[in-house]
Amino acid sequence: MLRIARIFAMIGVMFAGACGVSFAQDYPNKPIRWVVPYPPGGTTDVLARIVAASLSDSLGQQVIVENKPGAGNNIGTEFVINAPADGYTMLLVNPANGINASLYKKLSYNFIRDIAPVAGLIRTPNVMVVSNSVPAKTVAEFIAYCKANPGKVNMASSGSGTSVHLSGELFKFMTGCNMLHVPYKGAGPALIDLTAGQVDVLFDNLPSSVPHIKGNRIRALAVTSAAAEPSMPELPTVGATVPGYEATAWFGVGMPKNTPQPVIDKMNAAVNKLLADPKMQQRLADLGGVPIPGTPQDFGKVIAAETAKWAKVVEASGAKVE
Repeated sequence: MLRIARIFAMIGVMFAGACGVSFAQDYPNKPIRWVVPYPPGGTTDVLARIVAASLSDSLGQQVIVENKPGAGNNIGTEFVINAPADGYTMLLVNPANGINASLYKKLSYNFIRDIAPVAGLIRTPNVMVVSNSVPAKTVAEFIAYCKANPGKVNMASSGSGTSVHLSGELFKFMTGCNMLHVPYKGAGPALIDLTAGQVDVLFDNLPSSVPHIKGNRIRALAVTSAAAEPSMPELPTVGATVPGYEATAWFGVGMPKNTPQPVIDKMNAAVNKLLADPKMQQRLADLGGVPIPGTPQDFGKVIAAETAKWAKVVEASGAKVE
C-alpha cells in the first residue's frame, strides 16, 4: 500500500509540473494587475508605471498598475498575498515589506513566507531634502538647527514603516536630533507639504524628489547611500557628516506564494530583459535607480537581508507605528 501511495504521489507531482509548464506557455492570456501599495506620485508608483509599460509591450498583455495605499503598505500587500496564485496579481515589493516585519507586532501575514519573489528591479538612495524655509544648507547645519530647536522640527515621511520613515529614524538615532515624525499616505502628499513649508525635512526616495529638487522647490542636502549618487554628484552623503549612516531603497516584483514556478520564471525573464535594455537603464538612471537583475532566488536574498537589517534599526531607534 505504501508503495502504491508513493507512486500516486509521484504521478501527482509530475502532473502538477506538467500543468505548470502548460500554464506558463499560455501565460499571460489576459491583463495582469500590478498592485502598488501607495498613492500615485511616489517612487513606487512612478517606477511601476515605467516598468509596466515596457512589460505590457514585451508580454503582449496589459500590465495595469493599481494603487492600494493604506496601513503603511499593509493593505496592498495583504491584498496580493490573498489573491489567486495564478500570476495575474503582482506586488511592487518595496522597503516597507522588510521593515514592517519588525515594526508591526501583529500582522496577518509573514511576508517572507507568504510572498513568492519574482525579480528585483532597482536599488536607489534616499535623499535628505528640506523646505526652502529651513536655513540649513548642509547636513551639519541641519543638525545644529535641530538641536537649537528640539522637538520643533517636523520630519515628514511617506508613511509609518517606509524606508523614508526609517531613514529618518536612523538619522535621529545617530545624531540625537529630536524631530517630530509626521507620516503621510505616500510621498506625493509629503512633498506637497514640504514644498509649502508645512514640514521641514524628508528622507525621500530619490526618484520622486528629483523634479522638485531640479525645480528649486525644495533643497537637497545629501544622499543616504554609502557612496555618492552618479546622477547628482554634487550632493555629499549623509555618512560624510554622520559616520556609518547608510540607507537605500530597493524595489522588485512579488506574487502570491504557490504561484507556479514556470510562471514566476517567465515573468523574471521578462523583467531581466527590460533591465538589460540601454534605454530602460537610462530611464532608471534618470530616477537615481541602479538595476538589480537576477533570479527569483537572488531577489529573495535581498528581501531576507533587508528584513534583518531594518529589524536592527527598528529595535535600536525605538521606532513605533503611530
